[in-house]
Amino acid sequence: MNALSLPTWMIHISSVLEWMAAMWFIWQFATVTQRPVWRWLTVGMFPALVSAMAACTWHFFDNDPGFDWLVTLQAAMTVVGNITLCLSAWWIWRQSQTSTPGSSE
Repeated sequence: MNALSLPTWMIHISSVLEWMAAMWFIWQFATVTQRPVWRWLTVGMFPALVSAMAACTWHFFDNDPGFDWLVTLQAAMTVVGNITLCLSAWWIWRQSQTSTPGSSE
């Protein structure tokens, strides 16, 4: 675990925990507001969480070359996560447009 300093580890771990908390809060928001379409945002956030966990795991093992596949996984999940976040945001927007047919926006 010498690959990162303690403050950097604190930032990495807190970022992962904050992302998980954001996913939980969005899920709860969907439940409380009775707008289940918002759950798609949580689903869209999942690949980015996998990406962050892959990066932390690689650093945990001191950037061991035997775990280089985690770097590839992290990069792939970042791309997939960006796409799923974009699609989920679009889907939320699209559903908000169809649910208010009389609006002038």
